[in-house]
Amino acid sequence: MKPSLPLLLLTLAAGCAGRRPAPATQVAQAPAEPVHYTYVVKASHPHLTTSYTQGLYFDDGCLWEGTGQYGASVLQRLDLPTGRAEVLARLPEHEFGEGIARVGDRIYQLTWQNNTAHIYDAQTFEKLRDVRYAGEGWGLASDGERLYLSDGSEHIWEVDPATFRRGRKITVTAAGRPVRFLNELEWIEGKLWANVYTTDQIVIIDPATGAVEGIVDLAGLLPEREITPATDVLNGIAYDPATQRIFVTGKNWSRLFEIEIVRK
Repeated sequence: MKPSLPLLLLTLAAGCAGRRPAPATQVAQAPAEPVHYTYVVKASHPHLTTSYTQGLYFDDGCLWEGTGQYGASVLQRLDLPTGRAEVLARLPEHEFGEGIARVGDRIYQLTWQNNTAHIYDAQTFEKLRDVRYAGEGWGLASDGERLYLSDGSEHIWEVDPATFRRGRKITVTAAGRPVRFLNELEWIEGKLWANVYTTDQIVIIDPATGAVEGIVDLAGLLPEREITPATDVLNGIAYDPATQRIFVTGKNWSRLFEIEIVRK
């Protein structure tokens, strides 16, 4: 690591004086604390309570959703005003669907423990091929060129969409501490947003360093009157870059929300 300019200048000055410089002591800077956010609901839309949301993204003016559960995992396109879903592909009954993302003319869908990703044509929705990967599949997002895959740990992997080979590993930390159970992912304005499984929180991650720059607390988003025994945890983030709308929902939730985050 290169020394900072002041330390470098001090070292040079001591050398010119003909004396060996004394060892420099550098105090490690404490990692920055994330910014904390709450939310404002901008709009609310119906959502099928039979959809166990695992992946969500916005594209071509539509919301796309990947769902989980054995025997019920699908890739589907959502109609916002009505909440209706058009099923485009069904996974085999022995597979548990997970995150989805699009790169170019391909849609990718993970499975939880089957080590298999399905690749579809984004226009016809025909399955083009399957690819294998190690470990579990949880969330999936794209920056338009690369894929980003979470596996339930504190790690996010860059993935080559052409080969599905893993590249750089991003270790996610908040104030220097690892953040585990990273789930559904979304790329928003150069940052990775991730649901933290079993919580009401979304973390905003710098993909270059893995540092959590923000924590969004969505507690109370789904009204209590809408919660049933089948309602599961918050999961699902999508972004419309054209309108800067942020969409969130949960597993078997009755509503899908457009939100704006507000610094606490």
